Amino acid sequence: MASHIALGKKGESIAVAHLQLHHYNIIALNWRHRRKEIDIIAGKEDCLVFVEVKTLATDLYGWPEQHVTTVKRRNIQSVATAYMNKMLQLPKIIRFDVISITFQPNGLYELVHIEDAF
Repeated sequence: MASHIALGKKGESIAVAHLQLHHYNIIALNWRHRRKEIDIIAGKEDCLVFVEVKTLATDLYGWPEQHVTTVKRRNIQSVATAYMNKMLQLPKIIRFDVISITFQPNGLYELVHIEDAF
């Protein structure tokens, strides 16, 4: 597996653990519609949360959340619409979050959870 893919998977695992620690119910991982994907779909109370996870090995190229482009946001919203069209009951609140993970040279990482990012 390519190192950037392994890093992304590691970041997604950390994000899932973070969400569970904060009492989110994980509904789906890597949910796909056509060629587009949402990393995590989670629920908390009456809110459905679509989560994009961005992970970088270093902060040399900025922060991970800066890499959630306008095109990426549109793609996530498109997949979210497809997911909601398959649901039998729509939630009261829908939110798009970004979880940003940056690894440090010492092996530790910084996690930032941006609720209602877009």
